[in-house]
Amino acid sequence: MASPTRDKIFAAAQDRFHAVGYTACGVQQIVDAAGVPKGSFYNYFKTKEGLALEVLEMYVASSKREILSNAALSPLARIREHFGFFISRYEMDGFGKGCLIGNLSAESSDDVPLLREALKDSLSTWADLLSSVIVEGQAVGEIKLGLEPGAMARFLINSWEGAVLRMKITNDRRPLDDFMSIGMGLLDSKQA
Repeated sequence: MASPTRDKIFAAAQDRFHAVGYTACGVQQIVDAAGVPKGSFYNYFKTKEGLALEVLEMYVASSKREILSNAALSPLARIREHFGFFISRYEMDGFGKGCLIGNLSAESSDDVPLLREALKDSLSTWADLLSSVIVEGQAVGEIKLGLEPGAMARFLINSWEGAVLRMKITNDRRPLDDFMSIGMGLLDSKQA
């Protein structure tokens, strides 16, 4: 059975990590946002890094990566819908928070080895999923041949994270629209 106190701490950490980052957010700030005493934190979480790992896991689970496996959509449509989901999510947040994976990755260091490894694994898994869809799209003639699927998947993710970073700075969707226009154009076999 879930504990309401644990849930409050977790929700506060999700918000604080996403809004201000891992380094700038201490345990005191998390428990203050949760409205619970600091000692409560350690009843449910051994470390801030351990809590961040759980927050990351929940974020990844809510990122709808399953869109990339939706056989009801063509491969290119899956990729468009996948990134389109994120655009909708960021729009709901007013374009100010960005991607939790990107935010945490930007400040990860050797001081948080478990979090750093989890971020690396998450990005690798994401790239593998995209790569598979690219392979499938090439097989049906929808995605350009000659693109190395793994390299293209990593390029798309790297470009996306850069666009999201710029989105946070400009506080608008234009960098995401640029990504969609150019990134999808690079993939689409119907575009020269």
